[in-house]
Amino acid sequence: MPKLWGREFSKDDLISRLGDLSQIASALPCEFADGNERGCKFVLIRNAAGLELTVLTDRGMSIYDLSLRGVPLAFKTAVGPVHPSYCSAKGLDWLSSWPAGLLTPCGLANVGSPCVDEAGEAGLHGRISSIAARNVSSGARWTPEGNYELFVEGTVTETSFFGTNLCLHRRISTLIDESRFWIEDWVENRGFEAAPLMFLQHINLGFPLIDAGSRLLLPACITIPRDAEAQAGIGEWMCFSGPKQSYREQVFYHDCQPDAEDRVRATVINPEFENGTGIGLYIQYKKNEYPNLVQWKMMKQGTYVCGIEPANCHVAGRCEERKRGTLVMLASGERRSFTMEMGVFRGSPAQ
Repeated sequence: MPKLWGREFSKDDLISRLGDLSQIASALPCEFADGNERGCKFVLIRNAAGLELTVLTDRGMSIYDLSLRGVPLAFKTAVGPVHPSYCSAKGLDWLSSWPAGLLTPCGLANVGSPCVDEAGEAGLHGRISSIAARNVSSGARWTPEGNYELFVEGTVTETSFFGTNLCLHRRISTLIDESRFWIEDWVENRGFEAAPLMFLQHINLGFPLIDAGSRLLLPACITIPRDAEAQAGIGEWMCFSGPKQSYREQVFYHDCQPDAEDRVRATVINPEFENGTGIGLYIQYKKNEYPNLVQWKMMKQGTYVCGIEPANCHVAGRCEERKRGTLVMLASGERRSFTMEMGVFRGSPAQ
């Protein structure tokens, strides 16, 4: 039974007070109408807890906007959510069409640096976020438990003639009274040969969640810097400064200790937000699904962002992953699932 504004309401309680439930919660299909974003489809989900998120169904089922009671959580680039017809997967072209937003799926055949190997040419972070989903459905329903669910789902196929045939099915859902939501992914190899599977959730957090004094909280972990630039900041990976005029990105690999149920929870909190009220966001996932947690720290003016990126790989690209002997292969017909929970809270994590 949903609990809204301090009271519990049954289904009958709510529908007797509303002309339509979309008055307080909805999953609304929309389309951008201006510039090179024109025609890009998305679904706007909002609920009675004040949670709003925008799912770009034409951009690999990425999540663009996320806010709680009007407070934005995601970092956005100046590029914007351009229509997939403007996207290119060659080399570093991905950067010219990347809107950032809350979550960009990266993969499925490459994550990180571009490369060329026996599987072909792979651009930065792969192709999946530049492909429009098919069989998209969205809406709302009463659950058997008596709550009201809002959802969107769709299928994104990354394939080419004579190439691999990988399929991502994604379902994003929340409840009418929750400030959290769930992402369920299934990746299937529909080809007849084994194929590389590199999958990373590029979660991009921005102001006002990221600000001077914000902190990244992780369970016990072993942290490895990607390069010399990250090595210089190894003692401060968990801390954030204000924007700096000159700053070079730092990337860290965290090997986190899961709890007894194989869950890892990463939390970013700004305790000084709104005169000390505080605001935070957590990400929870299973270690066996995402063995690596990549942190991208970028404190430069105009590119002021922290990336928290659960992954089944590193970000040096497929060639390096293959060379290290850690490249995951998906057998013909094999299907793997990946689940994640994300939530926003006011106050401290304990609250």
